[in-house]
Amino acid sequence: MRIFNTFTGQKEELKTVEEGVVRIYACGPTVYNLIHIGNARPLCVFDVLHRYLDWRGWDVRFVQNFTDVDDKIINRANEEGVTYDVIAQRYIDEFWKDTEGLNILKATEHPRATENIDEIISIIDKLIINGYAYATRDGDVYFRTGKFSQYGKLSNQPLEDLKSGARIDVSDIKEDAMDFALWKAAKAGEPFWPSPWSNGRPGWHIECSAMARRYLGETIDIHGGGQDLIFPHHENEIAQSECCNGVQFARYWMHNGFISIDNKKMSKSMGNFFTVRDVAEKYGYEPIRFFLISSTYRSPINYSIEIIEQSISALDRLYTCRQNLEFALKNAEPPTTEEGGGIFETLEKRRQQFIEAMEDDLNTADAIATLFELVRDINVAIAASTPPSKKACEDALALFNELTGVLGILYDRKQTVLDSDIEALIEKRSQARKQKDWPESDRIRDELKGMGIVLEDTPQGIKWHRG
Repeated sequence: MRIFNTFTGQKEELKTVEEGVVRIYACGPTVYNLIHIGNARPLCVFDVLHRYLDWRGWDVRFVQNFTDVDDKIINRANEEGVTYDVIAQRYIDEFWKDTEGLNILKATEHPRATENIDEIISIIDKLIINGYAYATRDGDVYFRTGKFSQYGKLSNQPLEDLKSGARIDVSDIKEDAMDFALWKAAKAGEPFWPSPWSNGRPGWHIECSAMARRYLGETIDIHGGGQDLIFPHHENEIAQSECCNGVQFARYWMHNGFISIDNKKMSKSMGNFFTVRDVAEKYGYEPIRFFLISSTYRSPINYSIEIIEQSISALDRLYTCRQNLEFALKNAEPPTTEEGGGIFETLEKRRQQFIEAMEDDLNTADAIATLFELVRDINVAIAASTPPSKKACEDALALFNELTGVLGILYDRKQTVLDSDIEALIEKRSQARKQKDWPESDRIRDELKGMGIVLEDTPQGIKWHRG
């Protein structure tokens, strides 16, 4: 598999530290509010990466953290008159609701910053010993960016350029404006943990270095997140991790593109800020997921109602294809020859086409295009004068479910009425028609219509789908 590595600016063959094992760290949410559409994109992108690598036989060890103590969390807790952990737990619970709705697989580990204080203190202590960090008289600890000669190598900006372009508060207790906090002494009323420097809490960047090292080792294979994290968050992770451990922190860096809303940057101040919950309550979660993976992950994408509606239409086509295939399978005859109505020849071709797309830097756009080519193949085969055999239908359905499963779609079609109940009513209506009991036939038809069931007469029998 080839991955575009932000660090080198080019696609590279995925070669992991340990053969057959891939260790992935993706930055998770700061849990002070519901996740928004922008948060959902990396969740869906790295879920597809997780699913695909697992499907291809890799041993995937995936870590995604929760930042569960932070200024925003503390401020919200103070506003509500509760402790920080009440806010954090509330929005972790809400996170699970939204990720379940988006069909996100759970990571191997979902650690919290507050569960890793000892690891964080250990790293900071070593950085101080090695001269890469210093404690202030107030009990804060800062990283010396000037001592790390490679600082800026991920964002490809020299330290001097970063200094001139950054808007950073200069404090007389910091040695340099670019130095960043590893440990913050607690202010009155704030949560704190004891440390050699003060009762305080970790800075934002250090927590990811600590959790990546604890759960995945000193060198991880893939580190992922949104483009907005390249600087300063990921740049700082590299600096503190490599200065502590003395080895490369991450071999590959994957960053997804930004999301705009109606061609404008998403912003609370502009009033075009949407949570996943807001959109899901109106359109459901699955169209959101489809929209977020329908473009290549590095490209910027634009959210609009029209695009969500297009996603709904695309999903309907996929659901209809699966229903048609299931119907054809139910009515298919075992093959008397090796023929498969022309579909046998295309299945392996589509499978390889799908793999080639995904191996090319997780190109979900081309993978989805391949899926719709498979839909066309299936529909043509079913409509042919010599329809596919039972074996061909089984193989086509298996591949269709396999590929949609890798993409994590076709999981949310609401079925309040069981298929078996619908088919029982259709059979009852067929019997009424044979007996020329037209009133009963019409009554059952209207009942099915009221359930949203659409009937279609075909040479193979009555076919139905949910409208």
